[in-house]
Amino acid sequence: MLLRLTNPYAQAIFIFFLEKMDRAIERQRVLLEHLRPSSTSSSLENLDSSISASVCAAGDSAAYQRSSVFGDDVVIVAAYRSPLCKSKRGGFKDTYPDDILAPVLKALIEKTNVNPAEVGDIVVGSVLGPGSQRASECRMAAFYAGFPETVPIRTVNRQCSSGLQAVADVAAAIKAGFYDIGIGAGLESMTANPMAWEGSVNPKVKTMAQAQDCLLPMGITSENVAQQFSVTRQEQDQAAVDSHRKAAAATAAGRFKDEIIPIPTKIVDPKTGDETPVTVSIDDGIRPGVTLSDLAKLKPVFKKDGSTTAGTSSQVSDGAGAVLLMKRSLAMKKGLPILGVFRTFAAVGVPPAIMGIGPAVAIPAAVKAAGLELEDIDLFEINEAFASQYLYCQKKLQLDPHKINVNGGAMAIGHPLGATGARCVATLLHEMKRRGRDCRFGVVSMCIGTGMGAAAVFERGDTCDELCYAK
Repeated sequence: MLLRLTNPYAQAIFIFFLEKMDRAIERQRVLLEHLRPSSTSSSLENLDSSISASVCAAGDSAAYQRSSVFGDDVVIVAAYRSPLCKSKRGGFKDTYPDDILAPVLKALIEKTNVNPAEVGDIVVGSVLGPGSQRASECRMAAFYAGFPETVPIRTVNRQCSSGLQAVADVAAAIKAGFYDIGIGAGLESMTANPMAWEGSVNPKVKTMAQAQDCLLPMGITSENVAQQFSVTRQEQDQAAVDSHRKAAAATAAGRFKDEIIPIPTKIVDPKTGDETPVTVSIDDGIRPGVTLSDLAKLKPVFKKDGSTTAGTSSQVSDGAGAVLLMKRSLAMKKGLPILGVFRTFAAVGVPPAIMGIGPAVAIPAAVKAAGLELEDIDLFEINEAFASQYLYCQKKLQLDPHKINVNGGAMAIGHPLGATGARCVATLLHEMKRRGRDCRFGVVSMCIGTGMGAAAVFERGDTCDELCYAK
């Protein structure tokens, strides 16, 4: 058929749509593999052998190369975050959302000496704040941080992946030539904006099971994953203990200092109203001494005979993160060190009732788009929405547990919904920098409420040059 298309433009369009169709078919096939009936054993490792990491393998790593001109790579020159604090009782319980974001935005500019007027756009992921109000708060935060009125700002909401979506949106805009410098950020105050449904629900929802499942409490979706894929209570408790242990060790060793921007704020005494100035500099939800016996005492919170507890769920948190991206050629011209290279991004849909499996579908899609295989990835930051889904994704993809959330995850550090993606990018890239040449590729991924998953692939910034781009 291609022979009949003599017009080169028509041929290019035809090939483009063929490739898109192939990708869609492949994603559907992988998703169907996840939905096969599970075995009755207590471990995912006993699932049918055809549902294995080989299904999700990305392809021949020899195919890896830059798909764009070297100087047009989209790179990250800085990535920072606030500490993450417990909602309603942590360090930011009396802090306005814009006062959490502003110092992080300001740090990007001050630590890189980039002229804020050169920034083409600021995109902020946020989930719970009322749309127009949160957009106004973000614009105010940009002014507090020293950005001129000429720099635009907007918000984006893809639920738990909003911060990562913001980074991906900015990377795509730079690649498209809309601007050369941009900021992808995330902000959430779950103190100021708790999770709640406003108004009434359309009664039409009762006519469609998938639509009904969009309204399931996230904890119920965790129970569904645990039950359908045989993730035990003991496995979940152990994952939570490990998360706190790793996060506590990272904090004690100072491994978060390069990514955390201390935030000056205040604590208000609820009884007297007295205000005490404080500077919040560490994540305050980490419990260094938590044990299996401690977690075993907790009762299931979403289902009477379930296995998901408060201890095996992500912490409800307040926080912000921000990532400064630009063209590589511009970063080199400015003499800025390159922390990482943005390679690929994928967002996929999965059944809402088991939304937690999202990373197990999104990660292979993003990795394949980069021309890599899963074993080429040196580090993973996979959001621990719930221990059940985190464990499922790890086992489904047969990932080395020593490569995943090496400094702890959301069960210990926290999950401020819109900020988590940007937080994970900062944590991943700083850890990759610390590890040096033994750590080239990293992935950030998370499941998404209503049934989605997102993932992005990053390359450490100093691993390649114009003449050498194959691993």
